[in-house]
Amino acid sequence: MLKNVPNIISPELLKILDEMGHGDEIVIADGNFPSSSCAKRLVRLDGHSGTQVLDAVLKMIPVDTYSENPIYLMKVVDGVKTVPEIWSEYEKTIKANNERCKIDNLERFEFYERAKKAYAIIATSESALYANIIITKGVL
Repeated sequence: MLKNVPNIISPELLKILDEMGHGDEIVIADGNFPSSSCAKRLVRLDGHSGTQVLDAVLKMIPVDTYSENPIYLMKVVDGVKTVPEIWSEYEKTIKANNERCKIDNLERFEFYERAKKAYAIIATSESALYANIIITKGVL
């Protein structure tokens, strides 16, 4: 039995977060993301939102403070003028976990390519559009 592990973290995800080293990246993907075709390692957390998963992951791993851009969101496509509401929820969750870091955007296909190189992808049931986020693991 372990203490202080959020109950949303499955044994498989706990193992992956522990295995990740400094600079490794993990993707938290929304329900529309092609998780299965992009992932080297896929963890399914169906029934959970992106913010729930982000909060749980940030309770387990630090964000890389040595990287200029340790967190990436998927950039909205050209022509979309509104900022997705989920982004402000993610920002609040990041700050609530005492992470002070720059959040940047990657164009959709750049995001896909980076996700393919990520250590793992967590597939959620998040229904918000553009709710995909890449986190670079730091050091304790």
